[in-house]
Amino acid sequence: MQPPDSLHLRAAQGWLELGSVEEAKGELGNLSESSRNHPDVLELRWAICAAERKWESALELAEALIKTDPEEAAGWVHRSYALHELKRTQEARDNLLKVVDKFGDSPTIRYNLACYECQLGNLEEARQWLERAFRLGDRKRMKPAALQDLDLKPLWSEIKGREI
Repeated sequence: MQPPDSLHLRAAQGWLELGSVEEAKGELGNLSESSRNHPDVLELRWAICAAERKWESALELAEALIKTDPEEAAGWVHRSYALHELKRTQEARDNLLKVVDKFGDSPTIRYNLACYECQLGNLEEARQWLERAFRLGDRKRMKPAALQDLDLKPLWSEIKGREI
């Protein structure tokens, strides 16, 4: 993506980081037609929908991101997250299970699978996915996040007891 579109995208990202969703949307509105389906734009639009908790729209954007850039894990993760927020957790889990091997180095996919399995009552599977996520990712950063994640609440006592 070339200027000025790249500048509008960066400005939109900055506004979103500052918590100003409306300003971020305004910057995205300045993009040329040719840049509106760029993967980075789709991902930012997804983040805006997530911030607004507009999960149906977020799901549509995640689907578009998968079609645009199927070799990146982000679209797959975003789609499952939106499905989970729409109370379609089993579908979220099933969709990630289809691509987990494709993204063998993604701790995020494994972490999200742990969350979904936990919410589905499959605690042993959740433990296994969480351990895999910890092995692939930064355990020192992930453990505190897991201890704040309500989706993993049934495992909090076990997570607390684990050595980092």
